[in-house]
Amino acid sequence: MNWLDKLERKFGRYAIRNLPLYIVMLYAIGAVLNILTKGSYYYYVALNPYMILHGQVWRLLGFLIVPPNASLIFIIFVLMFYYSIGESLVQVWGAFRFNMYILIGVLATIVASFIVYFIYPSTMIFMDTFYLNLSMFLAYATIFPEMRVYLYGILPLKVKWMAWFDVALLVWQFVVGGLGARIAIVVSLLNFLLFYFSSRNYKKVSPKEIHRKRAYRKASSVASNKPYRHKCAVCGKTELDDPNLEFRYCSKCNGNYEYCNEHLFTHTHVK
Repeated sequence: MNWLDKLERKFGRYAIRNLPLYIVMLYAIGAVLNILTKGSYYYYVALNPYMILHGQVWRLLGFLIVPPNASLIFIIFVLMFYYSIGESLVQVWGAFRFNMYILIGVLATIVASFIVYFIYPSTMIFMDTFYLNLSMFLAYATIFPEMRVYLYGILPLKVKWMAWFDVALLVWQFVVGGLGARIAIVVSLLNFLLFYFSSRNYKKVSPKEIHRKRAYRKASSVASNKPYRHKCAVCGKTELDDPNLEFRYCSKCNGNYEYCNEHLFTHTHVK
């Protein structure tokens, strides 16, 4: 990902270390406020473009304390799960790339809310970190598809199946939802789409690479049909594989066993 490499060289030193821990701490604060206010705090911090344009600018960051929708009993397990996901992504990407992923996700969520608001100004819009959390989970599932998690601590499920379920749900919402819902889904998940497609290796499907593979297979097929005179009894190489190889028979082996110069003195004698 060249664009990320360039950004990391310039701004990598400014990356927030232990960002997954800070994210979970913000969610913990939101969970406490949820208990103390019986859920009413949500309407004072949720991302609402109308309120922001009328002076409540704290909502641009306030929505980050809204935790994943979970009951009080499971909130601790949910926060531990999200912390584990964040730490795993940091281990794979590094702190800077994880910072960029979260930053793009936050900015995309804000942009999505304003786009929907300007399309439907009469609709009261409240957005939180739902799509941000979903994009983080999808990134984790893309990297660790075979990882198992225990639903409610009992039912083992592979992460990839949970991710496919979330994708199916998003597709359904995209199909049955209106224009505003579609814009919110696409823009809010921009960070996942950006990271996913920019990390793909498109070289292997380029016409030049396809031509090279076909030529190699054709040359290999022709070479495999040629008769060989010498073959190593250990590695199976012949003079067709490497014309620089030398072959000798071993006088200590019981039978006519021929070896290349790499295995002539290291093979186990046949008795």
